[in-house]
Amino acid sequence: MISQWQLRAAFAARLSEMYGREVPAYTTLVEVSREVNEDVLRAQGADAERLGSIGRVTAERHGAIRVGTPAELSQVARVFGALGMHPVGFYDLREAAASSVPVVSTAFRPVDGEELARNPFRVFTSMLTPADPRFFDDELRGRLETFLAARELFPPELLALADRAEAERELPDEDAERFLQLAVAVFELSTEPIDKAWYETLERISAVAADIGGVRSTHINHLTPRVLDIDELYRRMTERGIEMIDTIQGPPRWKGPDILLRQTSFRAMAEPRALRDADGSVVSGALRVRFGEVEARGIAVTREGRALYDHLLTLVDQQAAQHPTAERPELAGAVWAEHVPGTERELAAQRLAYFTYHIAPDRPRDGSRPPAALGDLLDQGWIRAEPIVYEDFLPRSAAGIFQSNLSGEGSRDNDQEGTAYDAAWLSGAIDRQVLDPFALYEQQQNLSLDEVAGELGLQTPLR
Repeated sequence: MISQWQLRAAFAARLSEMYGREVPAYTTLVEVSREVNEDVLRAQGADAERLGSIGRVTAERHGAIRVGTPAELSQVARVFGALGMHPVGFYDLREAAASSVPVVSTAFRPVDGEELARNPFRVFTSMLTPADPRFFDDELRGRLETFLAARELFPPELLALADRAEAERELPDEDAERFLQLAVAVFELSTEPIDKAWYETLERISAVAADIGGVRSTHINHLTPRVLDIDELYRRMTERGIEMIDTIQGPPRWKGPDILLRQTSFRAMAEPRALRDADGSVVSGALRVRFGEVEARGIAVTREGRALYDHLLTLVDQQAAQHPTAERPELAGAVWAEHVPGTERELAAQRLAYFTYHIAPDRPRDGSRPPAALGDLLDQGWIRAEPIVYEDFLPRSAAGIFQSNLSGEGSRDNDQEGTAYDAAWLSGAIDRQVLDPFALYEQQQNLSLDEVAGELGLQTPLR
């Protein structure tokens, strides 16, 4: 029998192998990531593994896919449910992007700490929003919805196996092999000719809309390894002649603790695709839709920490507007140095980031009573804090990656009222609760605080 986590690990590995065949520069990205990680581990020793073992970091991947309808998203949820992955977080890239990106998104991932340690594979999954009149008028919306309703992305056999795996939390060897074959095949790039006129109609609205609704299949849009020094990776990839996007998205490089998520990618490359002209003839063309992303993960922040992060982005934007010739990374680094606590201890004491807490092996043993405040327990050596890895995504960063790999801005009518979507709507659409990432981190932290309070005999909770 093959368990869910083993299915998840096998699926991630096979997807990576398939994507490497289809996009050779991805294989280079993985190789360089591994080299950088090995070098950081040699230089930093145990400190390099503070946010995850080198085994986990090396194997870690996140993928990105795009679908067109709530029905398709619901089917995706069944496939990833088979792998022990749950929808976490709601991201509205329509509002985060300056260019036309008419999608809302969630991320499917494990949520249990043990499952994350075994294999933290996650898939950022975007859904097109044809009902938003800022992007699609009534006539185009009708054509698009008809096109999407007529296609089948996920074969019934795959969905039946997925439902079994989710219900039973495992599959027999033969069924597991069949599930993996079908699941990987779904995300391969199709060789079916694309209706050129229809694709170009959608591309005038948004290259993302064309990639989703202009074809009769889906595919893995990018696959992302994790690296311990993303700045060094950026330098080495550039040295190898691979064109990277202009920036690293997310927090700047600075001397303090890494928080949240930093991302960059190589630019989408022109890939040969078969295109069907209006007269039915098939010609060879090229589309730029897939790219290679890489990420560096930091500490998960609390709601207060996230509010601080969003405020700092605004400050950096203001600084950049006031100093148009200045380098944005330098401006951001200065803002971070001024406003972000410079140590994990300060992040924990100010409740700006999430940690798990543990009794310190060398805690005081002179008969004194432990203090009641979390900061005092840390300062006096009673407990130690271990950072919780940020497992999720940042909408502005995701939109920035999307924008950096688009060939045009598309079109958007801001005089129209946008259609409302939120996590509750998405939960109803896929018949699964879209989980709140903050609640997941807080639950993990609170469990450790309760255990510490119990072991130390504290009368008041530490939460």
